[in-house]
Amino acid sequence: MAASTLLPQDCASRKSPIGRRRVLTLTGFGIKIRMQAGHLEIEDGIGPERRTIRLARIGHNLKRLVCVSEDGFVTLAALKWISDVGASFVMLNRNGKVLFATGTNAPSDVRLRRAQAIAHTSGAALRISRELIDQKLAGQEQVARYKLASPECAEKIHCYRSELAEADDIDRVRLIESRAAAQYWSAFRCLPIIFPTKDQSRIPAHWRVFGTRVSPLTGSPRLAVNPPNAILNYLYTLLESEARLAAVNLGLDAGLGFLHVDTKARASLACDLMEPARPQVDAFLLDSFVGKPLKRQWFFEQSDGNCRLTASFTVAAHQKARFFERTPVRE
Repeated sequence: MAASTLLPQDCASRKSPIGRRRVLTLTGFGIKIRMQAGHLEIEDGIGPERRTIRLARIGHNLKRLVCVSEDGFVTLAALKWISDVGASFVMLNRNGKVLFATGTNAPSDVRLRRAQAIAHTSGAALRISRELIDQKLAGQEQVARYKLASPECAEKIHCYRSELAEADDIDRVRLIESRAAAQYWSAFRCLPIIFPTKDQSRIPAHWRVFGTRVSPLTGSPRLAVNPPNAILNYLYTLLESEARLAAVNLGLDAGLGFLHVDTKARASLACDLMEPARPQVDAFLLDSFVGKPLKRQWFFEQSDGNCRLTASFTVAAHQKARFFERTPVRE
């Protein structure tokens, strides 16, 4: 991941490095998260472009500490400090995969866990799956109608949504969701992606439109080949980390899902809980990045065509990110 411009932090400065979203994003190599004289001391960056941040227990304003790196260390005392102040720690790799997410845990309630475990036999899993996808399709309908200005697409999604009440098994729910998704993403395909005039000569042709959600490298959304899909993958990764934290905070098993069952290498329940919030993330993408000039320095292309985000973008995204606080899509 390419270096971002990091300003050195003056320990005596009154300006907090934590934005108004209460998120602090760490990038680079040799990251250090440790305790020093009762403060949480953090170092990040690349080479000479490093910063040091010291947070006291009082007035820190920290809600999420997000580390986008696999190089460095965090001490047990630092993790305890983060837990004590009610914040959460999330670690992502440079491919955008959630490696670690920890936050406040609810007291374990064995009755809740038992109900979760038998949900597929009690019928609760089907009811929950229908409700999750119903909310997702309602959100997609709103995005299609008011953000994409495509009433035809919105009406088709509405028709699919009306079929959910008659779905008598989870496979049927998945089928309805996939058909609605195909219609939904078709409305994104021709959206223009804008770069400043000075960057036009350095932009590949397939970076100039949203295109398809399916990457030619994987046959799935993974390993996106253009900026908007790479951004969306990253935002969904943030959403997954939030869903994992929310599940654990409620005393649920984040790996025991209803709609996504035994999802390999991912927390199945977190994948379930993401579904209703995905349209809010899509709306955030449209509001914040699509239709506005993207900076060429935010992206780079690997030898296989995979489009990757630089550290400077991840910091910018967290500073803007507000989709977890938003509920209405219509404006």
